[in-house]
Amino acid sequence: MLAGILFAVFFGLALAGVPLLYALLGTTVGVIVAAGLSHPLETIYLSFIGGVEPFILIAVPLFIFAGELLAQGGVGKRIVAFARVLFGWLPGGLGVVTVMSCTLFGGVSGSAIADTAAIGSLVIPSMVARGYSRGFAAALLAVAGTIALLMPLSIPFLVYAFISGVSMRTLSMAGLVPALASALALIVVCVWHGKRSGCDNGEERSSPAQIWAATRDAGPALLMPVIIIGGIWTGVFTPSESAAVAVVYGLVVSLFYYRDLSWRDMPRMLLNAFTTSATVMLVIGATGAMAWLITVEQVALQLATWVQIVATEPWMFLLLFNIALLLLGVFIEPLPAMLLSAPLFLPLAKHFGMDMVHIGVVMTANLAIALYTPPVGGTLFVAAKLAKVGIGEITKHLWPLLAATLAVVLLVTYIPSLSLWLPRFIASFR
Repeated sequence: MLAGILFAVFFGLALAGVPLLYALLGTTVGVIVAAGLSHPLETIYLSFIGGVEPFILIAVPLFIFAGELLAQGGVGKRIVAFARVLFGWLPGGLGVVTVMSCTLFGGVSGSAIADTAAIGSLVIPSMVARGYSRGFAAALLAVAGTIALLMPLSIPFLVYAFISGVSMRTLSMAGLVPALASALALIVVCVWHGKRSGCDNGEERSSPAQIWAATRDAGPALLMPVIIIGGIWTGVFTPSESAAVAVVYGLVVSLFYYRDLSWRDMPRMLLNAFTTSATVMLVIGATGAMAWLITVEQVALQLATWVQIVATEPWMFLLLFNIALLLLGVFIEPLPAMLLSAPLFLPLAKHFGMDMVHIGVVMTANLAIALYTPPVGGTLFVAAKLAKVGIGEITKHLWPLLAATLAVVLLVTYIPSLSLWLPRFIASFR
């Protein structure tokens, strides 16, 4: 009963346009008062503070700042040039270049918003000039930008590792095959669209000299995820320390190698990064307060009882899991959605004997879709602004792209080896 009241109040506030932070706190306080619960309200404050205290969360602002450095430091344009010489000859070539650029840059930034903004400003003008509609260009960018959430430096992976207690080292590898599968699915849509519309039949193949020049230019940027993930996997540094390494590497590459940034840009970029980080941390704290109420009132147990009645088999649980995450993601951004839903679903997944790494990848893949679905899609809004087109026009072109990503999510959900094979394979060499 309390579970229904809790979610009804929260979604009512969210749909009414109440900012997420106040919706979370308002729901927690409102349910305690309305249900006549005996919990002192001071406990909400303590739960809020406790939610942002774990040391591992220091990596969040550092990764956000690293993404800011790389998004504005010339890395994006070199990755686009690299992708163009490799894939621009395909039908729908500029669309393919967009997908591969977002995938490669996502491996550097770990942020879907940074990925979309950095790549979109470079590829959308070229796509429009080639004959792509602004709606399709923006839709493709909004979807492709979310691949960053499944790449090794994913910020949601870092948060999930903190919640679930699984190894960030393992998670960082578990998302790689699903990310590449998502990229491949979008490439198929791009090739189909290029042939169907006739707007992009591909460019001439690049010469070996052009490929070498682009590879050499993009090399320092492409080395970053190799260094970071290699350091985490070998135990040279922890996930929290890797965020600091990412910042230092981003500074060196942007300031001294590419020289696209100067020290005068640092105060502005620090302010942008830490403003974003403060917003994220406030939401994490508010979600921690609601998670405390969910725990002490045994809401998870109520939900587990209901799920066990409805879902008697693991495949049925996974189907409900996907549906619930997709519906939740329509209203809430991935990080707070993960913080809110993980305490509910992880005990249920353990009850069905599921691997927590696999569940983390499935959860992230589902919540990534939230970033390009109306009404609160983050990458959707960024892409719309860059392409100078309305949300309605973008939505018309989203359906084949959404179908492609949903197909990958279902494959990842029901074939656990897609996410678990690579970390197990690498671990066998240790």
